[in-house]
Amino acid sequence: MRARQGGAFEDTLMAEHWVENHKRDSWRKQAKASGYRARSAFKLKQIQERFQLVREGDFVLDVGCHPGGWAQVAVELVGAKGRVVGVDLMPCAPVEGAILLTGDITEPITQERILSELDGELLNVIVSDISPDITGKWDMDQSVAMTLVADVFDFALPLLTKGGGFTTKLFQGIGVEELITAVRPHFSSVRRYSPEASRNSSSEVYLVCRHHTPWKAPKASIRERYEAGVNKLVGGDEIADDPEPVASSFRVRRKKSSEDLEEH
Repeated sequence: MRARQGGAFEDTLMAEHWVENHKRDSWRKQAKASGYRARSAFKLKQIQERFQLVREGDFVLDVGCHPGGWAQVAVELVGAKGRVVGVDLMPCAPVEGAILLTGDITEPITQERILSELDGELLNVIVSDISPDITGKWDMDQSVAMTLVADVFDFALPLLTKGGGFTTKLFQGIGVEELITAVRPHFSSVRRYSPEASRNSSSEVYLVCRHHTPWKAPKASIRERYEAGVNKLVGGDEIADDPEPVASSFRVRRKKSSEDLEEH
């Protein structure tokens, strides 16, 4: 009986694995047939269908643009009168209608290049599919990923026009609620959304922020407020009131003076 139960469980896992692979192959085939560089292009298309973030003529910043699928979709959405600037650590093959930069968006030199491309204009929409290199250590990866998203918000929000939109990838886990709490004052609407094109097994979710309200922005940065929220969550900033004394064997020994060393 146990063998049959184990076999049924394995059969279920294999079936789920087959469905997942079939789904991924389906999106890849659709991407190839549509001329997109990656199936992830459909994630942005589905976000757009649901929330209508991007409009014709918009100025869009694409963060984490490699391999270029999101930039392709953004160019289609903004049309001939719009502009798309992308940035990624990895060099990206050119996308017609977009300016793609190579660099780390958290570094000043890259930020200056982005500001140069804006030439004083404000962004209408920021789309981000950015994620850090994965080490396999879940807690560390989650912390780095969330901090990276907070840093992108802190750099890009001052460049976003009133009423603008922002969508970014998150990974479900520790710190998500704290980041959302830090972001919420900046927008009239902040929602989580999982596109159909995302993998069933993935913990990724997209935070879709609409109607930027810069006049409501708190003085502290998003990263500062996010880290304060996480510290409170894990008890890092908590100090107990009137802590109970704890016995210790440790004693402070007085250093012997020369008089103490004299023979009697």
